[in-house]
Amino acid sequence: MSKPVRWGILGAAKFAREQMGPAIHAAHGAELAALATSSPQKAAPFLAFAPGLEVFDSYEALLADPSIDAVYIPLPNHLHVEWALKAMDAGKHVLVEKPATLKEAEFDELIAKRDATGVLAAEAYMIVQHPQWQRARELVQSGALGTLRHVSGKFSYDNRQEMENIRNRPETGGGALRDIGVYVLGSTRFVTGEEPVDFSAQISWENGVDVLTNIQAQFPGFLYTAYVSTRMQPWQEMVFHGDKGVLRLTAPFNPRVFGEARLELHQSSGVDAVPGQVLVERFPQADHYKLQVEAFGASLRDGTAYSCPLEFSRGTQAMIDRIFEVATEL
Repeated sequence: MSKPVRWGILGAAKFAREQMGPAIHAAHGAELAALATSSPQKAAPFLAFAPGLEVFDSYEALLADPSIDAVYIPLPNHLHVEWALKAMDAGKHVLVEKPATLKEAEFDELIAKRDATGVLAAEAYMIVQHPQWQRARELVQSGALGTLRHVSGKFSYDNRQEMENIRNRPETGGGALRDIGVYVLGSTRFVTGEEPVDFSAQISWENGVDVLTNIQAQFPGFLYTAYVSTRMQPWQEMVFHGDKGVLRLTAPFNPRVFGEARLELHQSSGVDAVPGQVLVERFPQADHYKLQVEAFGASLRDGTAYSCPLEFSRGTQAMIDRIFEVATEL
């Protein structure tokens, strides 16, 4: 595929309006060509930055347009699998917002449909496209921290004033684990290349959704602890702690919103180490949403494997399923 990938979006979600729509519009080798929404009011902000956008009044109508190559699906969580399958049946490449499914087993449906139709389908797990995470993986796997002993993750925000938000509704697959747990869990798997072997967890529930989860897991080479919450002061941080160094990511998941993407490498031993010195790498301009669209398009053009396949995302969903199974109540 040498021409720009022509993208359509199913639904005028706020996240699509503020993040992914502009990212598709700005990405090299991509064209934001269509939006499906029955609301002219919701379409207006998209037309403001992409005036050539064609607006369809139904998802089916957009999927029936042969000029659309790929679709981005930002619908409520419980609708992801249904519309991803329909999009693949229509011959469209699919980027579906996380979590792509609500259960690990549902990934088998997506993978089977992907393989049967020959399209590219992936979860919109954008952080693995960010250079700070690619660098973090390089540092950890090259031994810059020595032997990795412990990983900790923190991600929280407070949406208690938005009880009608889909993230606060059990019927739409809401809750902190599905919304932001994918980040503290999947990023650890991405950086270390390891899978957990044992779990314990504690969950605080409110109106049928998890609003605070503490997680403890044993990986083959290290201990893991994390928490996610939708009822706490906004915070995010990932720390990888080895016997010869510590790597800290200060804005790991929402860089440029929560703060500057920055890696801090703390080392006290080694040839180049200076006691008390912190080596800092900054990534102020990187836009992982735009990079995600460009990586997706590059895979379509040259046939290389996409860096975050459905098989990887299934592993993170398996962790989420297991946490729900073993968790006690806070």
